[in-house]
Parts: sequence; C-alpha cells; structure tokens
Amino acid sequence: MRQELMSLPKTLAEDVAKNLVMVAKLLDEDPEQAYAYSRIALRLASRVAAVREAAGFASYATGKYAEALAEFRTARRMTGSAELWPVMADCERGMGRPERALAMAGEPEVQKLDRAGQVEMRLVAAGARRDMGQTDAAVVTLQSSELASSAVHPWTARLRYAYADALLAVDRADEAREWFAKALEADQGGTTDASDRLAELDGVEFVDALEGEDAEVAGEPAERGRESYEVAERDVPEQDGAERDAATDVDDERGDVSGERGADLDPEYVPAEEAEAESADRGTDADADAGVDGGVVAGEDAPGAGSAEARGADEEAAERRSDDA
Repeated sequence: MRQELMSLPKTLAEDVAKNLVMVAKLLDEDPEQAYAYSRIALRLASRVAAVREAAGFASYATGKYAEALAEFRTARRMTGSAELWPVMADCERGMGRPERALAMAGEPEVQKLDRAGQVEMRLVAAGARRDMGQTDAAVVTLQSSELASSAVHPWTARLRYAYADALLAVDRADEAREWFAKALEADQGGTTDASDRLAELDGVEFVDALEGEDAEVAGEPAERGRESYEVAERDVPEQDGAERDAATDVDDERGDVSGERGADLDPEYVPAEEAEAESADRGTDADADAGVDGGVVAGEDAPGAGSAEARGADEEAAERRSDDA
C-alpha cells in the first residue's frame, strides 16, 4: 500500500495514509467511523487501488454491499488480482442473490486463489446453499481436506464453526456439538462464539449475578432513605387544635389506665384525687369535733386569738429597726 501511495505527491500521500490507518484501526470496533475515513481517502486518491479496496471493506462492514461490490470490482480491474473474489461473492449474497454467489464459486478465478482464499470461497458457497434452503448440500460443501486436517490455521476455527452450524441446521446435534468443541479448541483469537453455542447445546444459561447484586446494593440505601424520610414526615405532623385535644384525651386515658394498674397491684391503693378529697373531709370533721368538744363559739376568743395584734406589733418593731439601720 505504501508503494502504491508513492505515486502521489508527498503531502497528499501522507494525508491519504493517515485516513487509511484509521480505516484499519476502526473497521472492527466502529465500522461507521471507518467508513467515514474511507470516503475521505477515496476523495483524495480515487485512482489508487489500495484506497478502493479499503473503501470496499469499509462499505462491506457497514452492510452497504452494492457499494462494496463496486469498489472491489474497480480494485480488481486496477490490480488484476483474484484475491477479492470470495468477498465479492459474499456481497452478492448480501444483496439477496445467492445463486450468483454460487455461480462465482465455480468460476476459474477460484483456482487462482491461495489455500486461505479457497477456504473462504467454500464458506461463501456453503452460505449461499443455506440461503437457498439447501442445508444438506451446505454440509457436503464444507467437507474438505482442510476440515479434516488437525493443523490449526487462521481460518480453521471459522471453517469448523460453519460446519458445526450446518450440522445443527440438519438436526445432527451430537455431531454439531463435537465440531463446536473443535472450533473452540482452534479459536485462539476469539473470532467465534463457539463457547456460547456449546453452552446452549448443553442447556447451560449464563447469568450475571454481580449485575443484580450491584443494582440491589446500589438501589436499596436510596430506597430506604426515601422511606425513612417519608416516615419521619408522617410521624411529625403539625398538630391543630383538634389534634391536640385528641392527644390530651389519649394522655388522660393513659392516666386512667395507670391508675387501674396501681389498684390491681395494691388492693389498698387510692388514687391521688380520692386521697385529697378524703383528707379535706377529715379536716372538716376534725374542726367540727373541736368546736363541739371545746365549746368554741364563733366570735369568741379561741386558741390563737389576738395573734393579728401581735403580728402588727412585731411589724412596727421591724420597721423601726430598719429605719434605725
């Protein structure tokens, strides 16, 4: 690619190179952004085959298959290479034309592909068979020397995975499980979800327990705080006159209950109000008895009579002492 960019002026070549680097960097994690960078590079250097190829892959990653196919055809005409043949056939599948993809699998260009390219072409052909409802033929298409080999190549995991998926489509679950396990064994880069498919076949369901616990721990204190606040508001209302009277009645009832409890605990217990009344009655009876027994008559001198005069003399003496002081 650097060699192709040397045909451009130096400053322009550097700008195009930067955009192509961003396409490669973002193609898997952010295809839309990679597509945007590819359009910039294409506007700057549309006559460079590498730019056309990068634009084709960016379009392919975003599902713009017609646009991708056009870019791949242009790049192929510029270079004369057949290495883009499998992905061109897959674009036909993406456009809803699996019969064209299957026809491309029988073209002479396939013989010009290297081993990896031929495996890719086989994968596309099997996918086209499945698109056309020919699931048994898809299984047969994937059966090859590359599938039977125990050696691990960059394409081995994907080939085994596709074969396992095809077996599962024709209700050969036991064999499918075996090949999913083989795909997982060869999938060192994690390019497939073979482990999930195996778990699904075994009836294992993965649940993120920490997510529920985190939500519970994070949510409960806030809920409890709100509940406490609401309870506090309910427990401390502003009392109007009627509510205060009701509270007073409740206190009176509590006093009556406490008096009853005192009577239950002590048979000789007498409430405070009754004790005061009895004391007053006893005092009145005692005064009456004293008047009758001692012959005391109202208006006559009695014990303590003349005490008012004595108190007056004492007060005068106290005033004189104060004046002298």
